[in-house]
Amino acid sequence: MDWGSVTAEDLMDALREVDWSSPPRPLTEFFSRFTLPRSYTKWNSRIKCNLYYYRTNYFLMIIFILGMGFLRRPLAIVAALTTAISIAFLNDSFAVTFNEKVTRTVRQFSPHMAAKMRPPITPVIRGRPSKKRAIHICGRPRWMFVAVFAMISCFLWFTSCSLLTVSWALLIGILATVLHASFRTPNLKARLNTFREEFRAVWRNYSEM
Repeated sequence: MDWGSVTAEDLMDALREVDWSSPPRPLTEFFSRFTLPRSYTKWNSRIKCNLYYYRTNYFLMIIFILGMGFLRRPLAIVAALTTAISIAFLNDSFAVTFNEKVTRTVRQFSPHMAAKMRPPITPVIRGRPSKKRAIHICGRPRWMFVAVFAMISCFLWFTSCSLLTVSWALLIGILATVLHASFRTPNLKARLNTFREEFRAVWRNYSEM
């Protein structure tokens, strides 16, 4: 893949649709080899490739930095967790997996309630869905859960009086992510993973036809 031709919108869409259930990359690989990019084009391609390949590592690193900044403020830690959950709900894979596990757990105690938690059926016209299937969680649109957890996290941030602390911690986390993605040399695994994700996307589009 030519990462230089990938726009920021394309990268965000890929991060939203990609499977986040895979474990993070090993630390020996994460801190393996660092070099200076030779040009702006190389840097632009490298940072997009690393953001996609080490997405789980960067997410955990930012959460860890936020947690270190709130060791003396337990309420702020809860606020950071609710914020992380609201962001995680924006990913299709996480939202679908969460919905399946909750529905499966509820079905063990109340099959009737679990039936109500099923997402609405998308009508099919001429063998194809009439529109792109929206993500539902517990029978409700995903945006409702994102909004609820976002409001809870904002309330907790305001109550814990840690807005300045979270701003600095978030800034440090983002800066560390950008620095690592800028200087970490993409390895062969990253390139092979890119080709594999491209094949999955093509196969998924073919199966939906």
